Formats: sequence, structure tokens, C-alpha cells
Amino acid sequence: MTSRWNRTEVLSGAAYDQRFERLARAGHDVHAEASFVMGFQPRTVLDAGCGTGRVAVELWRRGVAVVGVDVDRSALETACEKAPDVEWFRSDLARLFVPGSDPVTERLFDVAVMAGNVMIFVEDGSERAVLDRVAAHVRPGGVLVCGFQLTRGHYGVVDHDRDCAAVGLELVERFASWSRDPWTIESGYAVSVHSRPEVTERDSGSPTPGGGAGRRG
Repeated sequence: MTSRWNRTEVLSGAAYDQRFERLARAGHDVHAEASFVMGFQPRTVLDAGCGTGRVAVELWRRGVAVVGVDVDRSALETACEKAPDVEWFRSDLARLFVPGSDPVTERLFDVAVMAGNVMIFVEDGSERAVLDRVAAHVRPGGVLVCGFQLTRGHYGVVDHDRDCAAVGLELVERFASWSRDPWTIESGYAVSVHSRPEVTERDSGSPTPGGGAGRRG
């Protein structure tokens, strides 16, 4: 299992964590992603491309049931050392499967978050496959949150919106930072929120007892 991250980054999980420890000591907010996600008041979160668990562990500390997934073995080892009670999975995101109540059904989450430039580090050309598998783990009415740098000539928001639409997600809002700064066409970073539409009686073709939307999981 490889990614562009494996080929471009040589830091161990512990060394990567030290970057953020230095930023925290310098007074920077290193938990902006977790705070952004908490704005959706989730009970469950999938951290897809969790790295060393910085976001997942902070969400867990705030009382969220979180699952972290990454392809990098060293990063996951560091994450597990920090929070052994969190569920960690090693997987290529393009083949992601977190089992739910039975071994053939995906577990569904209120929010799936892909922070840390995950979308520009997955294998070139695999972006839609990655989004398809991550979106399969978002409950109807839930959201996928992706944040990544924007570089001319590389994967951008137009590509991202197209791929999200192709896997059944709808754009809700977009910001220029995890602190919710307004996004413009000149922004060098984008935090995009896409939702998985609720299931309705018309969509399902059959009435749901009590008139409410059905929910798997």
C-alpha cells in the first residue's frame, strides 16, 4: 500500500508529531480541525488519513467515538501509542472498509474528515475511488469535510466538487481555513463540506414507518 505521501515524506510518525508540538509551544492552534468538526455536534467521526492521530485523538478527548484510518504504518504506531483506546485501522483509502454491525456492511459515521492535505497525497488518479469509499461510510444526512492546499495545475476544488458529485455528495459550504475564513477564488487553501443526502420515501420507493427517513447502521 503506497501513496504520494510515502514517496515525498521521510519523517517517522514521532518526528511528524514533533512539528505540531513546536507549533503548539509557539502559540498556534493545532486543534482547529477538531474544533471545526465539533461544530457539527457529531457522535461518531471517521478520520480518513488520520496520520499520527492528532485530529482523531483530540476528538476522542472531546467525547466523540472516533475511528482513525491511515496507510502509513509508522504514523499509526505513533497514534496507537498516544491513544490505545481509539480504534485504528491500516488501509488504503481507495479500498476502505470499516465493518459495521455485520462483516459485510460499512459502519456509518456522522462526519468523515480528511485533514492534513489527504486529498493531494493519495495516488494520482485515485481521488474519486478514495472519495467513493469514504463517502460510503457517511450516514444519510452526514457530512464529509476535506481540507487541502490549492496549487495551480494540481487537484483543486473544481476537481473535488466533480468527484464528490460523482459519488453522491452535495456541496454545502467552503472556507479558506479551518477557522472558517471566507473562501475566494484566490484562496490557497480550501476546507470543503459535502453532505450525503437524506433518504426520503420517494427515493426509497417505499414508505418508512412513522414517516421518518430510514437510517442504516
